[in-house]
Parts: sequence; structure tokens; C-alpha cells
Amino acid sequence: MLEVILMMCIGALAAVMANMGIAVFNDGLRPIVPKNLEGRMSRRELGVTAFAMSFGLVIGFGIPISIAGSIILIHSILLGTDIIGLIFKRGKFTTPIAGILGALYGAGIYYGLKAVVDAFKLLPLNFVDGFNKVGEPVVVSFMVFPAIAIVLQFGMKKGIIAFLVAALSRQIIVFMNTEKIIKIGGSPITLSPEGIALIVGMIFLLVYAMREKSTEKNLSTLATLFTDRVTRIKKHAWVLMISGGLIAAATNLLLIAGDPISLNLLSDGKISEGGIASLAKAFGFVPLIASTAIATGVYGPVGFTFVFAAGIFSPNPVVAAILGAIIILAEIFLLTKLAAVLDRFPGIRASGENIRTAMTRVLEVALLVGGANAANTIVPGFGFFAIVGFYLLNEVAGRPIVRMAVGPIGAIAVGIIGNLFALLGLYTPPTQ
Repeated sequence: MLEVILMMCIGALAAVMANMGIAVFNDGLRPIVPKNLEGRMSRRELGVTAFAMSFGLVIGFGIPISIAGSIILIHSILLGTDIIGLIFKRGKFTTPIAGILGALYGAGIYYGLKAVVDAFKLLPLNFVDGFNKVGEPVVVSFMVFPAIAIVLQFGMKKGIIAFLVAALSRQIIVFMNTEKIIKIGGSPITLSPEGIALIVGMIFLLVYAMREKSTEKNLSTLATLFTDRVTRIKKHAWVLMISGGLIAAATNLLLIAGDPISLNLLSDGKISEGGIASLAKAFGFVPLIASTAIATGVYGPVGFTFVFAAGIFSPNPVVAAILGAIIILAEIFLLTKLAAVLDRFPGIRASGENIRTAMTRVLEVALLVGGANAANTIVPGFGFFAIVGFYLLNEVAGRPIVRMAVGPIGAIAVGIIGNLFALLGLYTPPTQ
């Protein structure tokens, strides 16, 4: 019951914040919301835009990844509450309605995920175990994204250097873990090879980005132009603190995860590795989230996403909630200083969009490979055929389904088709 209440509170609060223009989860929506707040876009247009930008990601990305890992990917909830909150006009009666629907949506995601997984287990061909392979390549592949971001921003040569050093760092850690070289008090310590490689790549990206400094004498772009919008975010700090606390507590209970990488690590019981991956992702997204928040006056319900790491590393939900609230408060009151840093180092500011693009490309490939492996485990031979065909048909058709969703959705489709084959006597499932 505590878990359901927590999910309902997250859904309700996120929907209300979206409705009031305080915070939205979709980075693409954040620059659009002020247009409505300032009367330059109707609420109907905003609602339609929110639906168009978020619905496909909920159905095609958030929910399939959640099913694969048996932990709810935060996109499944907060992209949905963005739609709910932005469809309704702000008002004395409509805002509470948005909150109620958000709460029901949160409960629906919680019970719906359990119901789907339980239903899959009752089928003649239980493909849940096979479907779990969707996330396997994600963890290993994720360490590549800093090198990709470097290539996008600073060129191929620097990206290859970062990639090779990160790859070597990973292999050194594998060797050290195997030989039990690192010990504390006589007990061997195991480090995450992927986590270390990711940190090394991020260091390279940060160093390259900080080499680009502004040549202007008067730095006033973000720091002074958007003072009123930063003040607006600070005015709603208490609401955002509650959101951060709820998210951190839910993460601590392993109800939700902030990204596919940490989700898959957490579902495998690799808590510390999941925390490291979550931290790395949060640092990478600071430039993007900070710049959009400062320029629009609209924050995100999870802030810079450090609240997920706080939830993972906290000993219990209460401590997680307190830390989550404090982290959000600190982020908000550091926005002005961050604006000055982003103005001083334009390379860091520009890296935000490149990091997002790099992460997207890595996830597209990793989830496609994972989906193919899962599908082929469910129905050997036919699985590879189906995923390759599904991917190419989607490309030829103009990509009606986002690339990240092709692998997971295809694996689910193969599982359903495999069950039809089994019922028709065309396929004999292996002994389970």
C-alpha cells in the first residue's frame, strides 16, 4: 500500500506542476510551456503538442523498458503526467482534476506493470525471462556515450582517444577484479568496469569542454537576461523539494529508475553500479537541464536527476526523501551561479545537447541489439528475422516508431507471435 500511495503522490504532484507551468519532464516541452504562460500559445495547442511529443515515448520506450527490468522507468510516469497536466487549463477546478488523474495514472502504471508481467507468465510460452535480455547490451554500451559526444563537438580524433582510454580503463578494472588486487581490511573490493570507463570518458569530455572559454569581457547572457525566470523557479522551490523527496524515496524502494542503464543494473541487484551510472548521467545532463530551466523559468520534477543517485545510495526511504528534497533546493539556488559558469565556458553549455544526442544514439543501437537477442531467445531463428524486418520496415515507413522502441516492442511482438505459434502447434516451447 505504501508503494501505491507513493506512486499516486508522484503522479498527482507531477501533473499539477505541469498544469501550473512549474515543471515538466520532457526537455523538449520546457521551452514551449512559457509560450502558453505568456499568452503566445493556446492551451489546446500546448496539450496537443505535449501529446505528440510524449505519448509515443511512453508506449514505445518507457513501458517496454519497465516490463523488461520489472522496475518502472520514470519516463513511463512523468511523460504521461506532462500530457495530463498540460491538456487541462489552469483553474480552480481543472488543476485538482489534473492532480486526481495524475494520481490514478501513477497507480495504473504500478498495477499495470505487475499485471502485464504476471499475465506473460501464464502464457504457454513464458517469454519474460527471454525478454529480460533486452537490457543486457545497454549497460556495457552506455560507457561509449562520452566518446560519441566528444566526436560530435570536438572531432573524431579526440573522440577516439577518449574511447580508447575508457576501453583500456575498463579492461584494467576487469583484471584487477579478477586478481582481487584492490582490498580494504583484507577483503577484496570489486569495482564496476563500465562505471569506471564512463567516469573516464566524462572526465575527457569535461576537460575538452572547459578549454573553450568565452572571449567576451562582459558575460551577461544567461546570468542577467533571465533573472525573472530563475526567480520564478525559486518561488516554487518548496513544491519541487517535495517532488525530489518523493522521487528519491521511490528510487530507494526500487520502484522507479531514472534511465535504462541504472534500471538494468538495479534489476540485476548491482546497486552501487546503478548509482554510479545514475550519477554519471546526472552530471552529463546538467548543462542541458540548467540552460533550459534558466531560459524558460520551467524546471523539471526530477531536477538535474541527482535525486535518483540519492535514492540509490540512501540506507532507507526516509533518508532518501530528505536528501532528495535538499538536493533539489541546492540545485535551484545554484542556478544563477550555473548560469555564470555556462556563460564563462560555452563548451560546457554546448555539450548538453551533444550528450543528449550521444545517449540517444547509444540507446538506439543497444536496445536494438538487446531486442534482437531477446527475440531470438524467445523463438530461436525467427526472433532475429522478425527484429531485422521490423527495424527496416519502420525505417522505410518514415520511422513511425522511435528507434529506441523498435527492439523492446519487437521482442514483445515476437513473444506474442511465439505464443500463437505454440497454440497452433507450429512451435514447441522448450521445457521451462
